[in-house]
Parts: sequence; structure tokens; C-alpha cells
Amino acid sequence: MKLLRAVVCAALLMSGGVVVGQMKVGDMVVDVPFVFHAGGQEFPAGHYIVAAGDDIVRIFNSQTRGGYVATYSATRSESNSGKLVFHRYGSAFFLAEVWTQGKTIGRQLFVSPAERQLRGRQTEMELAVVQPSK
Repeated sequence: MKLLRAVVCAALLMSGGVVVGQMKVGDMVVDVPFVFHAGGQEFPAGHYIVAAGDDIVRIFNSQTRGGYVATYSATRSESNSGKLVFHRYGSAFFLAEVWTQGKTIGRQLFVSPAERQLRGRQTEMELAVVQPSK
């Protein structure tokens, strides 16, 4: 019984260390409450670490599942808060922008063929914003 408890504790500590070990300054931890699409991939609702690089955005969950998405540079006038901006068409959400707190330069994702198809159908688009977890 003591061995089982030690193994479980070690596994929990290592899984927490993996998430912390992957994070660096500027990374955002976000809870996305809906299924979304980014870079041709579908991501389930959940807890994610999002890191914006020079030409990519890295999106991973606590089980280190996720991916890398190609982006291009975008600018904004204020650097007040970090956020993820999604385009919503009906029940489909597409990650569109990643903004890091304190920066006026962000990352914009390329429009996927699936999103382009929904736009072509004249489906109304709404914005959804997810703020980083505190």
C-alpha cells in the first residue's frame, strides 16, 4: 500500500513538473470552455498553455497534447491584457489571434479552409475572447 501511494505521488509530481517545465515567461494559461479549431486541428475544451513565438503559436494541454500553428505578426494600439480571440460561426470556434499581456505585437492565425468555407456560406461571424487564468 505504501508503495502504491509513493508511485501515485511521484506520478502526480512528475506530471505537474512537465507542465511547469514547459512554461516560460510570456506563456499564457487559459481555460477554453469550448471545442475549437486552430491550424487545421481540433482541440477539446480544457486547460491550455499557449505560447506565441516568432512565426508560430504553441498550444498544449496538461497532458502535453497539442500542436504548433503557423501565424503572422499583428499589431494593436494597447498592450493592456493577454487574450485569445476566436471567430465563432454557429457552434464552430476558430482561434484567430493570440495577444500577450504587455505587448502591442501579437500573432494572428491564417484562415483555415474550414473557416473560409463557413465565411463563404455567408454565416454570421461573432468574436469570442478568452482571458488567461489567474
